[in-house]
Amino acid sequence: MSRRTRGIVFGAGALGLAALLLWGFGGLPSFGDFQGRYGELLAKSAVPERHATETVAVTTFDYRGFDTLGEEFILFAAAVGVLVLLRIQRGADEIPAEAGKRRPTAHSPALRSVAIAFAGPALVLGLYVVAHGHLTPGGGFQGGVILMTAFLLVYLAGAHLREGGIRPIVAMEVAEATGAAGFTLIGVGGMLLAGAFLENFIGLGTVGSLLSGGDIPLLNVTVGVEVMGALLVVLGELLDQRMLTRGGDS
Repeated sequence: MSRRTRGIVFGAGALGLAALLLWGFGGLPSFGDFQGRYGELLAKSAVPERHATETVAVTTFDYRGFDTLGEEFILFAAAVGVLVLLRIQRGADEIPAEAGKRRPTAHSPALRSVAIAFAGPALVLGLYVVAHGHLTPGGGFQGGVILMTAFLLVYLAGAHLREGGIRPIVAMEVAEATGAAGFTLIGVGGMLLAGAFLENFIGLGTVGSLLSGGDIPLLNVTVGVEVMGALLVVLGELLDQRMLTRGGDS
């Protein structure tokens, strides 16, 4: 296909997408004009039934918790798919950059200092967002992305992520698998102890406190760990692929 033909195909697709977006936006109701009975019902029942003040979290992990399990495993499968595709492309003479001598990623001392300075606050913010997901906007999905950012800043600063003989990629894979398995096990616990999958089997606690919401905080933690692990696995594999050292290179 020639460059001109590709441009024509892209232009036609872009115009079609723009027309669909304009058509869709034109049919949106006015701001504040909400007639959703389902949303009104959830807003009234979330706090009394689950002692959680974040209705979105209650909806995500309770009223449609089984759907959330599917979404989590979509991310898990996507990360595994990226790993498989990238590792298949590697030749027998390629060695991961992790196995070689580690060099600082950032050659600029200022960049390294800024990255290290922001890594700690990003980690604390990620933990806060995950832990308070049942009280304020946030939760495992958003907090997992922030936690991933903290470890990315450590990498950009040129610091080691290795502990003992464990490679960073291995630790990331373990985190991803642990988060996905933890969500499933909590669901199975509800089935065994309360009679239904993801049914709450933990004390609801006091409304507004950190220890409230039943098993929703635990589900937030498992999702946060899984999202963080999945994104780090993909990012780490892409960086590893980029920095591969071929046997013939010096």
